[in-house]
Amino acid sequence: MPSLPNSDELIFFVNGKKVTEKNADPEVNLLFYLRKVLRLTGTKYACGEGSCGACTVMLSRYNPKTKAIHHFPATACLVPICSLHGAAVTTVEGVGSIKTRIHPVQERLAKCHGTQCGFCSPGMVMSIYTLLRNHPEPTPEQITEALGGNLCRCTGYRPIVESGKTFCVESTVCRVKGSGKCCMDQEDQSFVNRQEKICTKLYNEDEFQPFDPSQEPIFPPELIRMAEDPNKKRLTFQGERTTWISPVTLNDLLELRASFPTAPLVMGNTAVGPSIKFRDEFHPVFISPLGLPELYFVNTTDAGVTIGAGYSLAQLNDALRFIVSEQPKERTKTYRALLKHLRTLAGAQIRNMATLGGHVVNRPNFSDLNPILAAGNATINLMSKDGQRQIPLNGPFLEKSPGADLKPDEIVLSVSIPFSTQWHFVWGLRLAQRQENAFAIVNAGMSVKFEDSTNVIKELQMFYGSVARTVVSASQSCQQLIGRQWDDQMLSDACRWVLAELPIPPAAEGGMVEYKRTLIVSLLFKFYLKVRRGLNKMDPQKFPDIPEKFTSALEDFPIETPEGMQMFQCVDPCQPPQDPVGHPIMHQSAIKHATGEAIYIDDMPPVDQELFLAVVTSTRAHAKILSIDKSEALALPGVVDVITAEDVPGDNNHQGEILYARNKVICVGQIVCTVAADTYARAREAAKKVKIAYEDIEPRIITIEQALEHNSFLSVEKKIEQGDVEQAFKYVDQIIEGEVHVEGQEHFYMETQSILAIPKQEDKEMVLHLGTQFPTHVQEFVAAALNVPRSRIACHMKRTGGAFGGKVSKPALLGAVSAVAANKTGRPIRFILERGDDMLITAGRHPLLGRYKIGFMNNGVIKAADIEYYINGGCTLDESETVLEFIVLKSENAYCIPNFRCCGRPCKTNLPSNTAFRGFGFPQGMVVVEAYITAVASQCNLLPEEVREINMYKRISKTAYKKTFNPEPLRRCWKECLEKSSFYDRKLAAEEFNTKNYWKKRGLAVVPMKFTIGMPTAYYNQAAALVHIYLDGSVLVIHGGCEIGQGLYTKMIQVASRELNIPQSYIHLSETSTTTVPNAVFTAASMGTDINGKAVQNACQILMTRLHPIIRKNPKGKWEDWITKAFEDSISLSATGYFKGYQTNMDWEKEEGDAYPYFVYGASCSEVEVDCLTGAHKLLRTDIFIDAAFSINPALDIGQVEGAFIQGMGLYTTEELKYSPEGVLYSRGPNDYKIPTVTEIPEEFYVTLVRSRNPIAIYSSKGLGEAGMFLGSSVLFAIYDAVAAARRERGLTKTFALSSPATPEVIRMTCVDQFTDMIPRDDPSTFTPWSIHVS
Repeated sequence: MPSLPNSDELIFFVNGKKVTEKNADPEVNLLFYLRKVLRLTGTKYACGEGSCGACTVMLSRYNPKTKAIHHFPATACLVPICSLHGAAVTTVEGVGSIKTRIHPVQERLAKCHGTQCGFCSPGMVMSIYTLLRNHPEPTPEQITEALGGNLCRCTGYRPIVESGKTFCVESTVCRVKGSGKCCMDQEDQSFVNRQEKICTKLYNEDEFQPFDPSQEPIFPPELIRMAEDPNKKRLTFQGERTTWISPVTLNDLLELRASFPTAPLVMGNTAVGPSIKFRDEFHPVFISPLGLPELYFVNTTDAGVTIGAGYSLAQLNDALRFIVSEQPKERTKTYRALLKHLRTLAGAQIRNMATLGGHVVNRPNFSDLNPILAAGNATINLMSKDGQRQIPLNGPFLEKSPGADLKPDEIVLSVSIPFSTQWHFVWGLRLAQRQENAFAIVNAGMSVKFEDSTNVIKELQMFYGSVARTVVSASQSCQQLIGRQWDDQMLSDACRWVLAELPIPPAAEGGMVEYKRTLIVSLLFKFYLKVRRGLNKMDPQKFPDIPEKFTSALEDFPIETPEGMQMFQCVDPCQPPQDPVGHPIMHQSAIKHATGEAIYIDDMPPVDQELFLAVVTSTRAHAKILSIDKSEALALPGVVDVITAEDVPGDNNHQGEILYARNKVICVGQIVCTVAADTYARAREAAKKVKIAYEDIEPRIITIEQALEHNSFLSVEKKIEQGDVEQAFKYVDQIIEGEVHVEGQEHFYMETQSILAIPKQEDKEMVLHLGTQFPTHVQEFVAAALNVPRSRIACHMKRTGGAFGGKVSKPALLGAVSAVAANKTGRPIRFILERGDDMLITAGRHPLLGRYKIGFMNNGVIKAADIEYYINGGCTLDESETVLEFIVLKSENAYCIPNFRCCGRPCKTNLPSNTAFRGFGFPQGMVVVEAYITAVASQCNLLPEEVREINMYKRISKTAYKKTFNPEPLRRCWKECLEKSSFYDRKLAAEEFNTKNYWKKRGLAVVPMKFTIGMPTAYYNQAAALVHIYLDGSVLVIHGGCEIGQGLYTKMIQVASRELNIPQSYIHLSETSTTTVPNAVFTAASMGTDINGKAVQNACQILMTRLHPIIRKNPKGKWEDWITKAFEDSISLSATGYFKGYQTNMDWEKEEGDAYPYFVYGASCSEVEVDCLTGAHKLLRTDIFIDAAFSINPALDIGQVEGAFIQGMGLYTTEELKYSPEGVLYSRGPNDYKIPTVTEIPEEFYVTLVRSRNPIAIYSSKGLGEAGMFLGSSVLFAIYDAVAAARRERGLTKTFALSSPATPEVIRMTCVDQFTDMIPRDDPSTFTPWSIHVS
């Protein structure tokens, strides 16, 4: 940061050390400063918009007025460093370190297996740690609330919550709901399985170090002295382009406001920060009144409460809680409505940063608080140099009417919220894609005041958010209703009038138009019921209560702390104690994950002369490139070069994958060029200045339907068939046909695609450090692009922050892009994709369209099935053909259908190329299977579970492609799932619940699974390993597998420990590299442990064979002695291990083969409750039974199953990718794309690893990395079951299409009722929708 005059010194503390920054730049945020200036890389970049929690730190400030120290969590990516004057920052490094001592929070997160890839772990640690600093003995609810702003893509959250719950005082042992007994005490065969002893504890709490809150670091005394200094002066920080001014008195603030009326007032930076980053806003001056005492107060009078504008939303929450506890209930209706929305608004970090004044004055159209404040008749207290005034926080203010707004020189001093009165009702209502940390799809604040002791409306107010560009008021409708009685006729008129007054245009931004219209009236109906219930409570004689069946509509779903149990086979007591195989061993990097000391690509220190790369991507789906003008970009300071297709010395189009677009673009998001500069900020700025002229080319194909219309495919049809399908259709009782759409999914690995490419001085060598599942593929692409032999390219892969298939093929293309830039500039290139670019460029899971025709008997037996699959492959082949083959081969799932035909093709469209994703087509394809099973059940008046059982494989059989298998473990998983989940009892209970509740319904579903691992091509199943024994007895193990969070390295240590008969502590794994194990295949298809384990085992056995004569001569000797002796005897202590691989094959001509080495079986039962008025759902319980054969590490395997299940649940429920009709992806970050949070996971979660035998695999284990993904569909089909119950009660058709994902929109609009019938509908031919489905 260059020195500029008039700049004050910025003083703050980081981890107890004083930081004095003489050249503080207002444009620099804390995350950048920690990582790039202070080199504290434990705090991670994952989204840059404050929505994922990976960059969570603890901020501490001293309040001279109260003499209290306030600790709170904050997302470092949104904290400008200039706002930190006088603050203390604690990062994960300041909490504990393996170099000194680790903190109990870090230890317990690791030992409870709450970390997999580890990228989110520092943020998780900081959220729990900050909670403990404020509440040393937290409640389970506080743990769940503290984690609400942190996303994890690997674990499924359960073990993270469990690690937090170990700090709670109350017992955290699972209790069977309501009974108070421990489920382990039940005299039941459930947990003791024949001869095998079942274990339920994955860690030992006795190993935890005690937590002593008195040992935490003290707040720096110097900061207390600074805060109490009576002669504080205004601070000015002058950056390169901007100035930051921090006033110290209210008058000073008003002077500044008058001088700079357009300068934003920055407190939490939760609105200004994202606007600068994502909307390219620029402000030359910032004014920050942070800490001004006049803005921080609570003042209670007889009329109500006034709260200072500087209060954070978390402080507002605490203040309102206190008032609610002190005041009579009838006076606090507005406050209670606000508290309900404050619980789910954003996450804890944002609630602690965003301020009441900022929220009120920014008036986001999605605000959850402003509609309630307006309904509660709040007023805003303003101040300027000319004095004070009050304005109402009402419709005109929220709608930004000029006369009702702030004057340019005014600031918000405080907000006054009056008490409610006896005959005054205030409520807030909202519905979002998920319960917490998601903008509302529609929200509302409503209030009604009655003439005393009557139900005659005296005043009525309704404010809606997210239905227009601002929060809007239905003031005309409310006016018309004054004097009316609060009855059904009033409701009917109100609904009609409000819909007319608040029209939503059919092409409105954000889409979901008919759903939003329905929510407007559904939320109004909820308010109507709540008020009816309130009136009845006040005078039951005068005001009749609402129907009993309607009462469940009153309450939102509660947020419960998840509970559960994990069951697995105990280790044989005869096994030697030193042998770690079968034990729930902690991930070998877990402690480093939790301390932030595990190094990821962007944590690597800067390389001399390195440059940063920013991408310029296509804005058109299909167009000619007429020109690329780089001149403006190249003229900017710090820009070294702009790299295009012309700069690729070798192959720019390798295997059909294009590095840099040449002459034309074939999707939005295709890389056209890259900019290399000395800082990322400069590279990004320059990338915006590159001007590209296009000319559109027809056709532009976006959806599968369009591809079918244009006959646009990426490969030939693949088909398998058995029996005589056409003949069978002639002899069945019934035939049904249907269509199922399954939309795509974003990988959302926490660490975006990251590459460091370093060109060497000689021999055209290049070294790449990157996160990948397939280093060989990267090596191949880079060598082809640079036109050098592969032996000159070294790819190093230590770990990556999640992958899920998204780092199989994409890093090769991106690695080649960066290598070309490194080659051209002759300097190292650091290429870290921003989240939005990553989501846009790399695409994800294939959207799928399935069509079926099923012939069956009235008793539910399916005789014939004819299935067609089409997937949206995007613009290049990538993995699409293989994904389609997998779908076709696995298309029968668990069912034996004698006459079966399945064919499919991948479609070529103008979308970014979809790629590998956990489950590899199976999670989409099998939804079609379970959908037709459900449809058959509906036609036969049977439960879907009965039809599943009737048609399930029962004896040793052949698949449709002629592979023989024994379904016994499938039957066992199915049977145990039905029994131990008490499915039939709970099904009856759900039916009883449904008869008593009209607006809420419960549904259950049990789904079986027959999954496969590995590849149908034998050479993709091979692996090699290299094991070195050093003279001190230590062992280095190297293999071709990649550590992506699944614990592969940990399992390889277990294998080597058993084979060499030495403690795990002797064994080290450093990294995977193309220089040590050449030609390694990808780490994917659930076979990482299978194949690399066999290779490591082979190498160890070779070494043990060599050592055998020495050990025989000295059987009582120590390992170290044997190694020394071997060296003296000139015996090689290094061995290459090799596994030829499973000898699989598939002949598509004959439609038969031994395509996969073995099956993984499982079953999952889920129960949900659905709110028919809003489409929200709550997952009450899930039971998973999965055939693990013999688990090498139950902790890792259960972690994989749970994580995959939650990821699958996301695919089928909340995760929705939105595309424009022109092929532009809208969903480019966690604000627009909702993966599950801690509140979405099952309230009760039970996972059992079922024992079987699998002699083909190492130690009779099975690969469980992907299998759990499809089991998430039990949630989809439970939702389907609940919706079917609602439709039955409303007299609607039996069968209906429920596509995936079952978002709140899909659920609500399928539960057809008087409100969905009431809304205006638009003719689709008259407008272009904002977004479309691409399946």
